[in-house]
Amino acid sequence: TEVEETPELRAFREIVTSRRSVRKFDPTPIPESVLRDCVELALTAPNSSNLQPWEFHIIKNKELMGALVPACFGQNAARTAQAMIAVIARTDTWSQHAKEILEQWPEGTIPKLAHSYYAKLVPIYYQQGPFGIFGLLKRIGFTIAGFFRPVPRAPFSHADMKLWATKSTALAAENLMLALRAHGYDSCPMEGFDEARIRKILNLERKKSVVMLVAAGKRAKDGVYGPQFRFESERFIHMK
Repeated sequence: TEVEETPELRAFREIVTSRRSVRKFDPTPIPESVLRDCVELALTAPNSSNLQPWEFHIIKNKELMGALVPACFGQNAARTAQAMIAVIARTDTWSQHAKEILEQWPEGTIPKLAHSYYAKLVPIYYQQGPFGIFGLLKRIGFTIAGFFRPVPRAPFSHADMKLWATKSTALAAENLMLALRAHGYDSCPMEGFDEARIRKILNLERKKSVVMLVAAGKRAKDGVYGPQFRFESERFIHMK
């Protein structure tokens, strides 16, 4: 059967299909209120256990943006952007956020299951211990238990934690880019950059991982490099 093309679906389809990775922007500025709203919408993205392991740095200062361009290898998107948003994954906030979830629970009495999860299970799942020792012990214990029943297989290392935080943060980044498009602006998610230099320019602590830099602005007439191309969907969609 055909999909019913409701007004909501048409509006969503227009936003999704008109979003492109724009490589060149025109000089039209982006109001700070728009950038703020886009990041607010990014923060509504689904994320692991609602621990919100992310951070967004909205950069409009011309001097700072100019310093970021060489660290982004001089990409046109970086050179012509009217704003840049550094999308950061954090592996060091889960414990504090778990406590704050219990403190700020929005529905009055905290369900016993939720309290037990955030107070007891979250520390077990996400704590890695000094030099990753607790993570190693968890890996051994869960691997043995896994012979008999389904068990968590991660995160059991600092690398696992980085991946964990990055997955949730990437979901928020997609919200951010769709929000920019809904406001009539464009974006380019950049992975090509020198992270050490980006971290130094933005004065980021080492536990903050730069997932991507999102260049933003109004697309120039020649800002999109060619038509969108994807492989046939049958290669990727498997109905079971």
